[in-house]
Amino acid sequence: MTRPLPLLLSLALFAALPARAQSLQELYEAARAYDATYLAARALADSAVFRAEQAKALGRPTVGLNAIGSRAETDPPFTSRKNTNSLQAGLAAEQWLFNRANAATMSQAEKSLVVAQADLQSAEQELIVRLAQNYFDVLAAQDALTTAQANKTAIAEQLASAKRNFEVGTATITDTREAQARFDLATAQEIAADNDLRTKRIALDQLVGRTNVQPKPLAAPVALPATQPSSVDDWVSLVDQAPSVRRAQLGYDIAQIENDKAKAGHLPTVKLEGSLGGNRATGSFPELQGNVGNTKSASIGVRLAVPLYSGGAIDNRVKETLSLQEQARNNLDAARRGVAQSTRQVFFGVQSGQAQVKALEAAESSSKLALEATQLGYRVGVRVNLDVLNAQTQLFTTQRDLSRARYDVVVNGLRLRQAAGNLQPADVSAVNSLLAR
Repeated sequence: MTRPLPLLLSLALFAALPARAQSLQELYEAARAYDATYLAARALADSAVFRAEQAKALGRPTVGLNAIGSRAETDPPFTSRKNTNSLQAGLAAEQWLFNRANAATMSQAEKSLVVAQADLQSAEQELIVRLAQNYFDVLAAQDALTTAQANKTAIAEQLASAKRNFEVGTATITDTREAQARFDLATAQEIAADNDLRTKRIALDQLVGRTNVQPKPLAAPVALPATQPSSVDDWVSLVDQAPSVRRAQLGYDIAQIENDKAKAGHLPTVKLEGSLGGNRATGSFPELQGNVGNTKSASIGVRLAVPLYSGGAIDNRVKETLSLQEQARNNLDAARRGVAQSTRQVFFGVQSGQAQVKALEAAESSSKLALEATQLGYRVGVRVNLDVLNAQTQLFTTQRDLSRARYDVVVNGLRLRQAAGNLQPADVSAVNSLLAR
């Protein structure tokens, strides 16, 4: 069966079209549904909810049903055989009225649930940064390959010009050899840039669970937003929001509760207990006409337990938890200092990157003018071929470094929010607005 010609043309055109570029927001949604590290953290956070509910059961009553059925036969030597069937059933219930250790365990479970939520937030922030890094690594590798190819093309033109000038006797063989050496180097650089791009694409594909991902570039002209707030002290003041600091704070709170729990070993416990049961017995007793009888029972009471002596276990457990509480307090101080330090470092790195972008933008303009002047001087005979090659290399190197610096500023802006603890999915949308439509 032959296909209609219009359909074949449509399929050919579709196959020839380039792959649709994906935005950072689109790939973020894909990564959230695919990345195994993030999904594992989310599953762990979900399990923490059920673990907390298990602890809450300590404050609720427990009810149990017990049933026993039995049959007994006796055959004494001087009396008739006796058979007995017995069925016992009962309900037992209990409820703690006072148990300080159980109360502490339930409080710890609630804190542990918040810890799991903080860990999930940290995993989500890490996913955002990893995705942004891989996303802009691909764009930087693309730009590096583009500049390498442009540099190779320009050098090839200069090599051809040097060969023509040598043939007509207006240039020496040195110009040709210098251009050939630069061309060979540019070829090697192009191969390395192409391989680097392939590697970066594989990393991004693996993160989002897709193949041949094509990121959208920054919109032209590139306008990077300023860092807000603009003071490093304002960023450092947010350190208590960082998941690592929140986790350390919760760890300290849990350690305090554990100390209270240990002290509860000296306190009495009070429990309400109740039971309801019945017993039915039948059998073969000639002298009793075959009927033993039914019984019912019910009870309710309060059980008081007072610890008197534990061999020093409770006292030493209290001392142990005090030491662990001091450890948790120092861990909290270390977390705060570490986050404050990293926040300052990333903040100044972002500022330095923004200044570097401005300097490279100015260097790009200057390098273009310098190349044009050098090419003109070469044509009129006041500049040599090596000068043109150096000017071309300087321009393309500057353009490559400029694109890399811009991407670093964007990624480090996200890292700054991550360090300060206020990186949110909405920040992905903010970065996404900087991309081409």
